[in-house]
Amino acid sequence: MLKQQQGEVWFITGSQHLYGEETLRQVDEHSQLIADFFDKATQLPVRVVFKPVVKTPDEIYAICQDANVTPACVGIITWMHTFSPAKMWIRGLSILKKPLLHLHTQFNRDIPWNDIDMDFMNLNQSAHGDREFGFMLSRMRLNRKVVVGFWQDSAVVQKLADWSRVALGVHELKTLKVCRFGDNMRQVAVTEGDKVAAEMTFGLSVNTWGIGDLVAVINQMTDADVDRLVQEYADSYTLMDSLQKGGTQHGALRDAARIELGMRAFLQDGGFGAFSDTFEDLHGMAQLPGIASQRLMADGYGFAGEGDWKTAAMVRVLKVMGAGLPGGNSFMEDYTYHFDPHNPLVLGSHMLEICPSIAAGKPSCEVHPLGIGGKADPVRLVFNAPAGPAINVSLIDLGNRFRLLVNEVEAVEVTEALPKLPVARALWKPMPDMATGCAAWILAGGAHHTVYSQNLTTEHLEDFADIFGVELVVIDRQTTLRQLKNELRWSEAAYR
Repeated sequence: MLKQQQGEVWFITGSQHLYGEETLRQVDEHSQLIADFFDKATQLPVRVVFKPVVKTPDEIYAICQDANVTPACVGIITWMHTFSPAKMWIRGLSILKKPLLHLHTQFNRDIPWNDIDMDFMNLNQSAHGDREFGFMLSRMRLNRKVVVGFWQDSAVVQKLADWSRVALGVHELKTLKVCRFGDNMRQVAVTEGDKVAAEMTFGLSVNTWGIGDLVAVINQMTDADVDRLVQEYADSYTLMDSLQKGGTQHGALRDAARIELGMRAFLQDGGFGAFSDTFEDLHGMAQLPGIASQRLMADGYGFAGEGDWKTAAMVRVLKVMGAGLPGGNSFMEDYTYHFDPHNPLVLGSHMLEICPSIAAGKPSCEVHPLGIGGKADPVRLVFNAPAGPAINVSLIDLGNRFRLLVNEVEAVEVTEALPKLPVARALWKPMPDMATGCAAWILAGGAHHTVYSQNLTTEHLEDFADIFGVELVVIDRQTTLRQLKNELRWSEAAYR
């Protein structure tokens, strides 16, 4: 399993010295209670760390500086319990590099109608203290998440949990190393992209290693390790007869296991979190990595085929965001359509490499011919994805900017046997309908490769795009082509 960092977000409350020490003591106590409440909430995938109340420009600058250089800190939550003059925040906010969530809440849920006095009013001023802070964030053109509501409400806690997942994904992308085994598939446009611009925008580094370097590691894997992994395959999946020990194609299973062991060792030694390969560059390999790529994805690695490093990176990021939630995230491709006017569907699949984290049941381990690549028949896991809501996500390079494209879909049960299609597959209905959804995707320049997510929502990706300041285009139940075309025109002007 690819190790994921246990992150933390800092809970920072703003106030000032105007109200006296007793008020500041109460602000500190209330803030610690709120931070502790969030820290104990099981929905949040991070620690919530209380930080002492900040009251001066120097204190604010220091806490922002500390957040920037603390590796475990993936973001900050800010709240103005009292009125905190926002000019105090300028220096600190100007250097802040971590995602920011502005929590607009107050310590008390209800107004104490019979007891409220000016002391109470001086203490509980977030209704306008947060507006002062919010103005400065807007004045400085800083992107942030704003969550409004009483801090103990389940909806508020869930909003913080969702944003925390995004903050973890943002942190991952800023430090992600993507390994490209070989180059892009020849003559394909959308898998290309500006790797320098990507590192400047997102932080990830993308570099290529030759297939010969990988093959050298694969050839070092011992027979004993291959034996162990082959047994793991047998215990985890339903092996077709020819792959079982003594079967006519058992050697193909051993080849696949050796490839997985070598790829895993190469990625671990290099500190990579995502990788891509291409069937056009397999020199020295026995078969195209099928089950290896599937199982590495299931363990948290990002992957995409044909050298598509952008999608590989996003697979890893969405896996980090969705870690611990029911459902999975996988490399995916819109493969073919079912244009039945009463039941239009998209069949999503790929040659081999769909992640079993999205499987409806126990996968079958099979080997079948592959008409491209020029190598031995590759081993792969075959399964169906279950019904339920999902999203397809595509990161595309438009030359002058990156665009993040999201289509909400409704997956349906795969009821046909598909006996001659030995690949993993999913069926879905794109929102708002087949004709509009597909046309909108094409108008927005969406790629044929996507990340298919069962456990994340459009709001996760909206927060992600906001943090990085990249364009977001959403295709959902409310989308019309007229409105979408206008949004694309506006975006061209905004990002020119």
